[in-house]
Amino acid sequence: MSGIIGKKVGMTSIFSADGRNVACTLIEAGPCVVTQVKNVETDGYNAVQLAYGERKEKNTPKPLIGHFKKAGTTPKQKVVEFRDFRVEFEGQVDLGKTVEAGQVFVEGDFVDAIGTSKGKGFQGVVKRHGFGGVGGQTHGQHNRQRHPGSIGACSWPSRVFKGMRMAGRMGGDRVKVINLKVLKIYPEKNLLLVSGSVPGPKNSFVILEK
Repeated sequence: MSGIIGKKVGMTSIFSADGRNVACTLIEAGPCVVTQVKNVETDGYNAVQLAYGERKEKNTPKPLIGHFKKAGTTPKQKVVEFRDFRVEFEGQVDLGKTVEAGQVFVEGDFVDAIGTSKGKGFQGVVKRHGFGGVGGQTHGQHNRQRHPGSIGACSWPSRVFKGMRMAGRMGGDRVKVINLKVLKIYPEKNLLLVSGSVPGPKNSFVILEK
C-alpha cells in the first residue's frame, strides 16, 4: 500500500468529457520526506514513514528533533506510516528522500482519503442519526418534532442498552472515504483533484492511500 500526506485546500467542480458537472476536492499532496524506513529484519514488517508540513523547532519535542535530524530534514507537523509500500518505489523511498504526488499517483487512479470530520458539538438524534422525529401535532403532542421518542427500556431491562442511538457529541471522528478517482494532477504545484468530498475542514490534514 502506497500513499502520501496532504492538506485539503477546498472544493470545486469540473465538467467531465461527457458534459457532467463533477464535484471534486483539491488536495495539496506533499512534498513529503521519508523520515524512517522499516524492514522485516529489524522491525518485523516493511513500512515507510513519511512526514509533511513545516513545524517550529521550539514547539517540537527533543526526541522528534533528533528523529528528523537523522533523516536530514527540518521538524514536520504530520508523521504517518505506510505499511508495505509498493515495490515499484524501491530506491525512491530511502531515508531523507522527498516523495511527491506525481511519483505516487497517476490520473485515473482510485484512492482512499482519510481525515478527521468536522466537529459539530452536541447534536440531537435527527441530525446525528437521521431520525424522523416523533411526528406531527396529533394525539395531543406538541414541541416534540425532533425528539427521540421511547427507547424501550421499561421494567425490563430496567437500563439503557449500550450503543443506543441517542443525542451526543457529533463529529471529530476519523473517517475514511474509499474509491475517489484522481481526475487531475498538477505535479509542479503538488496538487491533486479527486472526485467527491473529503472529510475535514479546509487546511486539515488528509492521508491518501492507493
